[in-house]
Amino acid sequence: MEISTEQQLKVAIEGILFVAPEPVTLNQLAATIQCKVKQVEQAVQQLALDYKERGIRLQRNGNRVQLVTAPELTPYVRKLLGLSISSKLSTPALETLAIVAYRQPITRSEIDGIRGVNSDSVLRTLLSRGIIESVGRLDTVGHPTLYGTTFEFLRLLGLENLEQLPKLELEDEEESVDTDKHG
Repeated sequence: MEISTEQQLKVAIEGILFVAPEPVTLNQLAATIQCKVKQVEQAVQQLALDYKERGIRLQRNGNRVQLVTAPELTPYVRKLLGLSISSKLSTPALETLAIVAYRQPITRSEIDGIRGVNSDSVLRTLLSRGIIESVGRLDTVGHPTLYGTTFEFLRLLGLENLEQLPKLELEDEEESVDTDKHG
């Protein structure tokens, strides 16, 4: 199939994402379909808009995308698949997860500094549940691991991308202070 229209490109991307067992990069899509990454980017953005009122969503984390079930359908999907509600995260785990989500990429020592306590066991829990992942190494002494959130994190919160995280009040205050300095 040769791709000659925007609609054909969207159809091809949709089909690939439907069968992909894991998130796919925009570069992989472009190479597979044999088109430019910019074209894929535009088609992915349009697909995300198309899915807004449907039972599936296009989820994005950086340059990786995947199709997911709309978060409001979770109870039905759980029932169909016979899945029980997973156990809740502890307060320290939620605290650590929030730090990673808003400050990513971030090292364990930076997390420890913010929390004021050792975060090793909490990080292991979040890693084992697939909510956070290693996203690289810091180019400094010891090359500490950098952590970031995963597609599972976005899925659990019903987000399509990290930009949908609520703004922190602190960020809003800092932005207004910066504006005052430059205004």
